[in-house]
Parts: sequence; C-alpha cells; structure tokens
Amino acid sequence: MKSTNVLLGVLAGLTAGAVLGILFAPDKGSATRDQIRDAGETYANSLKNKLDDFLNSMKNRYEDEIEEAKDFTRKEKERFGQEKEKIRQEIL
Repeated sequence: MKSTNVLLGVLAGLTAGAVLGILFAPDKGSATRDQIRDAGETYANSLKNKLDDFLNSMKNRYEDEIEEAKDFTRKEKERFGQEKEKIRQEIL
C-alpha cells in the first residue's frame, strides 16, 4: 500500500504543478480554462488506468492464492487418506 500512496502523491504534485503553470501563463481566460480541463482529464484518465492496473493485479494475486489454497487442501486430504489407510492396515 505504501507504493500506492507514493504514486498518488506524485500524481497530485504533477497535477498541482500543471494547474499552477497554466494559471500563471499569459493566455485568455477561456483558453486557460480549456487547458485546465484538458490537463485534469489527462491526469484523471492516467489515475484511473493506474488504479485499474492495481486492482487487476490484486485480483490476480487473490485468485492465485485461492488456487494455491485449494491445491494444498487437496494434497493434504490425499495424504491424510493415505495415512489413514496405512494405520487401518497396521491395525488389521
């Protein structure tokens, strides 16, 4: 989670820098507003893509862990059944 916080901080800093740069540029008000809107949309899309990538990564990791747990459970059930059968054979 720490890398996510760093990423959000960097994106927020870049956004603030871009907005301040545009505000202090010698353009007409409408052109400045258009630039701010465009920059905001660009950064919002970038953030959305990074968040989607992060969520997909977490989903894949979760699915992998579930599969590993299922495999482990299956193997242990088999091993338990084998040990149970060995004990049963020794008793009889």
